[in-house]
Amino acid sequence: MQDFKRIQAWRRAHELAIRVNECVVGFTRAGHANLQSQITRSVTSVPANIVEGCGAATNKEFARYLDIAIKSLSETEYHLLAAHDFGMLPPDRWQKLTAETVEIRKMLFGYRRKLLMEPAVSKLPASKLASEN
Repeated sequence: MQDFKRIQAWRRAHELAIRVNECVVGFTRAGHANLQSQITRSVTSVPANIVEGCGAATNKEFARYLDIAIKSLSETEYHLLAAHDFGMLPPDRWQKLTAETVEIRKMLFGYRRKLLMEPAVSKLPASKLASEN
């Protein structure tokens, strides 16, 4: 089990979720409540899946949660584009949020690759493993 707060990609994804949520607050007033809901769900899914993966028993299982987070970042990137194209996000804000989305996705790809290359060792405590034998 890992402390998710020590994972840089989680910290950046959490900050991204906060910044995106601040940007979409006005979407409901402009008639884009559905887009607000979709973007909020996709961006908050990223740090949540990293946290959930930290409780995984194996690196392979953790990597699966990172894969879900990566997919949520792709979805977030699209929703940011849609918000920009609908005139809801100014170009400078859209570019910054999109760049951060892409950067976090790259970080997670690297982290996932590293996890899958490590030997398949259970992340359960030694005492738990010993009691199962």
